[in-house]
Amino acid sequence: MKIISISMFVSTIFFATTALASPASDSLLTKYKAEGVSRIDAAKAKADWTKEGKAEDGETISCSTCHGSDLSKPGKHRKTHKVIDPMSTRVNTERFTDEKKIEKWFKRNCNDTWGRECNSQEKADFLTFLLAQ
Repeated sequence: MKIISISMFVSTIFFATTALASPASDSLLTKYKAEGVSRIDAAKAKADWTKEGKAEDGETISCSTCHGSDLSKPGKHRKTHKVIDPMSTRVNTERFTDEKKIEKWFKRNCNDTWGRECNSQEKADFLTFLLAQ
């Protein structure tokens, strides 16, 4: 009886964690690795989530300024106050399912926050960090 329970628990954990990725996120991670990423560091991305940059208007911002620190909750754009759907795939199953959208938002948000595009390493780190939320 215990063996079956442990087996079911392990299977549940395995499928719960692998279900967070999507064909789009898998494809992009493969692309980033082909561009030279050898070691993905989600812990660095977690730290970079609060790394501050200067917006065009001179205000200091970070990813968490708009997206917050609890990624299972909606965020809010700092200027427009538009609600941003949760980043967590656990509550927003549509998140990270479209390659073009992922790349579009990396480009826009990295430029807005850090004044430059994120490189492949940063994208791989962030994507892995976000998929784990």
